[in-house]
Amino acid sequence: GPFITDTGPSAVGAYPHLHRVGDLLFVSGMGPRTPETNEIPGGPIKDEDGNPMDYDIRAQTHSVINNVRLILEAHGSSLDDVVDVLVFLVDMERDFPGYNEVYAEYFAGVLPARTTVSVEALPTSIAIELKVIAKA
Repeated sequence: GPFITDTGPSAVGAYPHLHRVGDLLFVSGMGPRTPETNEIPGGPIKDEDGNPMDYDIRAQTHSVINNVRLILEAHGSSLDDVVDVLVFLVDMERDFPGYNEVYAEYFAGVLPARTTVSVEALPTSIAIELKVIAKA
């Protein structure tokens, strides 16, 4: 069933960090906000007035993967158990190379299935979000 941990970032809606069904863990869409401070490593993509800002996709990618790691480990799983990753990027052309480079640091040995899509926006001022399925 639903699982929420204090070690993960706070949700921006009514959903758990993950939901277990049988031997699979479905991690909710996870962004790069840090659990401790709710800050966006690498900076937000827009300021409070909606103006574009420079940001570091590599820092956001490291942070979002770390958030997924924290959630999985709190439930007794790990990044090594990931079988599928759905990645949302708000700027595919700008961000794909940096995200892809960082992603490989974590998953080159695991090789989960992966889909990367471009979206117009995410719920907060972030550049990347991951939706993950892992073995329990």
